[in-house]
Amino acid sequence: MTDLLITGGTVVDGTGAAARRADVAVTGGRIEAVGDLADRPAARTLDASGHVVTPGFVDVHTHSDLTLLSEPRAHSAVRQGVTTVVVGNCGLGVTPVAADREALRAAAGYLDLDPAVGWDWSDLPGYLDALDRARPSVNVAALVAHIPLRAAAAGFGDRPAGAAELDRMRGLLADALAAGAAGVSTGLVYAPACYAREEELEALGRTAAAHGRLFSWHVRDYADDLLDSVRQALRVAAATGCRTQISHLVAVGRRNHGKVARALELIDDARGAGLDVAFDVYPYLAGNAPLSQLLPAWAQEGGEGPMRARLAERDVRARVTAEWNDLPSSWDDITVSRVPEDPGAGGAEEAGGAGNVTGRTIAGIAADAGTDPREVALELTAAYGNGVQMVAGGRSEADLLDALRHPAAVIGSDGQALDPLGPTGHGSPHPRSYGCYPRLFAEYVRRPGGLDLAEAVRKCTSAPAGRAGLADRGVLRPGAVADIAVFDPIRIVDRATFTAPQQYPDGIRAVVVGGRPVVEDGAHSGARPGEILRVP
Repeated sequence: MTDLLITGGTVVDGTGAAARRADVAVTGGRIEAVGDLADRPAARTLDASGHVVTPGFVDVHTHSDLTLLSEPRAHSAVRQGVTTVVVGNCGLGVTPVAADREALRAAAGYLDLDPAVGWDWSDLPGYLDALDRARPSVNVAALVAHIPLRAAAAGFGDRPAGAAELDRMRGLLADALAAGAAGVSTGLVYAPACYAREEELEALGRTAAAHGRLFSWHVRDYADDLLDSVRQALRVAAATGCRTQISHLVAVGRRNHGKVARALELIDDARGAGLDVAFDVYPYLAGNAPLSQLLPAWAQEGGEGPMRARLAERDVRARVTAEWNDLPSSWDDITVSRVPEDPGAGGAEEAGGAGNVTGRTIAGIAADAGTDPREVALELTAAYGNGVQMVAGGRSEADLLDALRHPAAVIGSDGQALDPLGPTGHGSPHPRSYGCYPRLFAEYVRRPGGLDLAEAVRKCTSAPAGRAGLADRGVLRPGAVADIAVFDPIRIVDRATFTAPQQYPDGIRAVVVGGRPVVEDGAHSGARPGEILRVP
């Protein structure tokens, strides 16, 4: 007998094929059949009349490395239709732990929202085992992050990696890829990855290519030097032959609006030359990152501890503020979204004497305190290091539309699986963690002249699964894993906003992971059937 029969829905199968009326039968965690199955006996039937039935969304770009260990039910992700997440993006990661454990944890402060989560692993197999024990509600695949690789081999200093250190990085990466990592990521704005020369990036790319895995890039700059930064990623792709993913393609700062179209021309040229290059994007006009990302690379040298000590020095602060005279974004565009010791009810008094800073712009905090916005940013970073998060706006709708419409685009939230009632729910997070995929369908598919529904579903399912090398995911076909989303294409909407982000979407009828319903009519069942995916 069929375990689960989803009847009466409109199937959009994830391949880009047109929608069709069909039922979906699920047995043993896999799709048994798709077609006219209404008379088939089943242990459980789910009525999807008036709804679209799609593969579960594959979020190829997340930072849920540690939040899934804090709350494995993955509330903010699975409730918007996400069934698989890829962690380890932007060079930020938690393995290998071959360097100073506390220094590495501080470097990954952006990921580290719950201090109660212990790091009891030293390598990727140990980390994946920890995820296995947590039994998350979603499937998880992992990239190997550049920051822990470089820290393990060459430390946190600003210098080229030597030959032996490159060999060490290649060996650690190869071990992790052999253990099932989906690829490697770099983040060339974060220390110590920002100190990598191109030879080092090519070494990572060749190792990824030798294993047939992905190389994901948070490029060196998304503002004035966006085009040169994309060119660097494409040079490494050409030199190594690695499958390449450019993360969250965007142009930062109003003076750089329009550069996404030019970056897409570079990507088109590379694809035309035979390179396997694509990119991810999310449907918002603001991003989220550590506030320390704004610091020049020299100020971050040595790790978080030396960075914070350095920022207490008057001459260092003067040098940083001078370099910040020509930032591409204004301080009015930058909002403090989380401070580690400020859950939204107080603290951070030393940040210009402004009291509670979460949810407020740097410019607004400075105005209330009668000080320079640059001093506020320095005080916060000196006090809290990499744990201070910001939301930064000032992006272009035209740039976003150019990216969304491109055939090489896939959707990646760049968010985290959060629990609004738990430790990971503090602060004022970017709404993408709660509403990325519903927003895509509500704002960019349903609008007149918007994206085609089947193409939008492909960008959320089979296309990102293919980029990450995840077999039998992201499609509705017999034999594929039964990860399924059921939603109302008219009612689906994100409710999370920048001022009230911790709200789940509307219009999601059901989310099925590995054949088991996890979400039904907005309620989490408590089921935790996710698999930890080890890429063969």
